[in-house]
Amino acid sequence: MIHPTRHIFNETPDSLRDWCAEEGMPAFRAGQILKWVYEEGIIDPQQMTNLSKRDRETLALAFTFQSGRTLAHQRASDGTQKLLVQWDDSAEPRKADPLAVIDQDDAARQTECVMIPTELRKTACISSQVGCPVGCTFCASGLGGLDGNLSAGRIIEQVWRLAQLEGVGRISNVVFMGMGEPLANFTNVIHAVRTITAPWGMGIGARKITISTVGLPKAITRLAEELEIPVTLALSLHAPNDELRRKLIPWAEYSTIDELLDSCDLWFQKTGREITLEYILLGGTNDQPEHAQELAPLAKRLRANVNLIRYNEVEGMPYMRPTGSDVHNFQAILTGLGVNAHIRASRGRDIDAACGQLRHESSKD
Repeated sequence: MIHPTRHIFNETPDSLRDWCAEEGMPAFRAGQILKWVYEEGIIDPQQMTNLSKRDRETLALAFTFQSGRTLAHQRASDGTQKLLVQWDDSAEPRKADPLAVIDQDDAARQTECVMIPTELRKTACISSQVGCPVGCTFCASGLGGLDGNLSAGRIIEQVWRLAQLEGVGRISNVVFMGMGEPLANFTNVIHAVRTITAPWGMGIGARKITISTVGLPKAITRLAEELEIPVTLALSLHAPNDELRRKLIPWAEYSTIDELLDSCDLWFQKTGREITLEYILLGGTNDQPEHAQELAPLAKRLRANVNLIRYNEVEGMPYMRPTGSDVHNFQAILTGLGVNAHIRASRGRDIDAACGQLRHESSKD
């Protein structure tokens, strides 16, 4: 069987217009197709009724509209929903991306993505890689190492899939906080962000997009220089000093906190957008008063908000969830020292969908 080699979610108006010209279709067909996909949520060409029969058949033969399939769909008691998606490597050609940190590998593997609802927003938490190369010692996503990057189309498809879940409708926010290090898949992530925010795409406001990174100074600098879209950048710090951070995050060997803060300073100068610091509190490890006192000047240097995240247990890992009193004491110390600190609610813990619990694994019985 011959599979289409183009994924509809990889396309832009320009690339789709070029394809239409090659196939003898009018240029306006491109806009019609994109409207069906993004506004109407229709990915079956036969349902695109304002296209001719010939054009619908040509479109169906040329493009993959879903390159993954859902292996598992779980719903948590708090309304959070998680999808385990297997990607079909025959749907897209595998090729090296010279602008990415690692070679692109879209082999048939699995990723998880999450829809987190609140009264005011519906947030898609999406993955950028299959597995994770960073290997944080408290996170499930890197347990199996890195299997490859996701293409821009597959990143976008996750948001589209979550929006199609019953009762969800329009996604209001997108966070690159699922599996993988987004800035290690730079080109595809930036392509995805542009489509997610584009009026012809998902039309989600740039300020409602968050890219979370463990910290790659050169990539943060490149992001500041190349991305014209005012997204939010979140730095996963998780420790107030280099010695402790290197114990928790293997990639911290490659850059110091000072180097990270310098690149974040440049981000602020270029974009005017303040950094958010993400800090996972590990019971008895990085959640004591001395850690809060050491963290405060780092946050104040960047004028950063600090999101405090209680550790979500991962089987086989040596860390404990912090006590409520330690968490609130940590926040109080930061606040007392002039730092804007929030305790982020853990969502979807009963289906392993909370921060640090996503992994690439087969569906469970």
